[in-house]
Amino acid sequence: MATPPPSLIPPPPPRGASCGSLLQELQELWGEIGQDEMERDKMILQLEEDCLNVYRKKVDETRRQKADLLQALSFGEVDIDKILYALGERDSFPRSEKLGGTLLEQLAKIEPVLKDLRQRRDERVNEFRAVLLQIVRLQAEISGTIDHGDPTAPVVDENDLSLKRLGELKFQLNELQTEKNLRLQKIDIQINCINEMCNIMSLDLKKALYDVHPSYAELGRSKSVSISNSTLERLEGKVHSLNHEKKQKLRKLQDLGSTLIELWNLMDTPVDEQRCFDRVTSLIKVSPNTMMPKGCLAHELIEKVEIEVKRLTQLKASKMKELVFKKMTELEEIYGSVHMDIDSDSERRDLNNIIDSGRVDLSELLGGMDGRIAEAKEYALSRKDILEKMEKWKSTCEEETWLDEYERDQNRYNAGRGAHINLKRAEKARVLVSKMPSLLENLTAKIKVWEKEKGMPFMFDKVKLLDSLAEYTSTKHKKEEEKRQSRELKKLQEQFGIKPSPARPFSARKPLGHSSNVNIVVGTPTSRRVSTPMSRKMKEAAKTTVAPSNYVALPKDCSDNSSL
Repeated sequence: MATPPPSLIPPPPPRGASCGSLLQELQELWGEIGQDEMERDKMILQLEEDCLNVYRKKVDETRRQKADLLQALSFGEVDIDKILYALGERDSFPRSEKLGGTLLEQLAKIEPVLKDLRQRRDERVNEFRAVLLQIVRLQAEISGTIDHGDPTAPVVDENDLSLKRLGELKFQLNELQTEKNLRLQKIDIQINCINEMCNIMSLDLKKALYDVHPSYAELGRSKSVSISNSTLERLEGKVHSLNHEKKQKLRKLQDLGSTLIELWNLMDTPVDEQRCFDRVTSLIKVSPNTMMPKGCLAHELIEKVEIEVKRLTQLKASKMKELVFKKMTELEEIYGSVHMDIDSDSERRDLNNIIDSGRVDLSELLGGMDGRIAEAKEYALSRKDILEKMEKWKSTCEEETWLDEYERDQNRYNAGRGAHINLKRAEKARVLVSKMPSLLENLTAKIKVWEKEKGMPFMFDKVKLLDSLAEYTSTKHKKEEEKRQSRELKKLQEQFGIKPSPARPFSARKPLGHSSNVNIVVGTPTSRRVSTPMSRKMKEAAKTTVAPSNYVALPKDCSDNSSL
């Protein structure tokens, strides 16, 4: 079909035309065409139907738009209410019925508020998530599950985002942080203890810490360390084991140091050789809790001391016999210093036989000698008080003997050289002799107490001291009787006019305070012979009188005790 020329096509209707003008134009066109009336009516009805459909469609679209607006407005109000409820601010926002205006106006009012609330909610959620993440991390660190990897990000309950709940979580976080800080402080203290003990014993600090947990191996680290209960228990166990090891090594080193000193003393080791081990001997009396220098308990040092002790022990074995007899000499000196008797020759023979036989350990034998020496010192100490009083009694006996001889000297008052000195000594001697009974009584009482306590007699140079004192007392009584008889004889001589023979001149004596020989034999005054009946009567009278005998101050005139 051929296309009509452009001049024959009618122009389009103008844009501002209405539906009526267009219908009128359509009618005119149909008339010009000669369109059937029936067809015209059908076409007009169809146009009306199409118009209704367009309007209906538009109305439906508008209704849906209204419903969408209402739904959006409702959802917005619900979201606002939900967010406010979660934030704990439900009563601070006005309800939708108070907004007023069209739906679009109401929605326009809600949208910025909802946007702001959603932003606040998101910020609050992030804040909750950060706090919860820290809580979960700390809980994982404390429980030890962080050792197996970072914990899963926590899920935030968006139904409760209130500040109250956030405050509770922050309080829980603070408690966990405090717990972590306390654990870290405890860890630092224990690590410092481990470091100190490793320095003292020259141990590898990194290895010791790695045994506890790998996170402790690097000091000065930025990486977090394990603070779990199990790790703390292992750390505490490590401290305990190292402390136990330190005490054992210290005890061993102290024993070795004491042994060294004992061996040095036994073998007279030069001081220069001893100085090499000053670091060891300085620790003998150190407490395990005392600060000690670095490396003082090192394994190498202990081995060095053990080697030295072993060397000296072998050397000691060769000198043990000499040391045993040296101890025997010391024992003899202790007994001799307190006038105790010991069969030295027999004991030395027995010791020599035992050592030569090899039947006993020489160290045990030497230890036994040390025990005997300690026992002898204790035994000697118990005799000290009695021996001191014995010396005082002996000195008094000496002065008593000197005083007796001095008083028998007829020329003692002559103005000779030293007479004034002897006179002063005589005065002091009389004071001492006057205290002799109480001194003797006190000494006797102490000896009896000692003998009762020890269950043995108190021997003094192989003699019972009580027997010596009793003998002295008996001699003293005899001496007094002799003096009395001598005075009676003198009276008889004076009565019959017989002059006694001149007494032996009194030689100068040492002043009081100097030791004098108590074994001085005092001569018995003899009568001058006169060949008269009276003199013969005097001789007969003298026969009935016991002449004074020679004596000294101790038993048997103190002669047995003169060596005290």
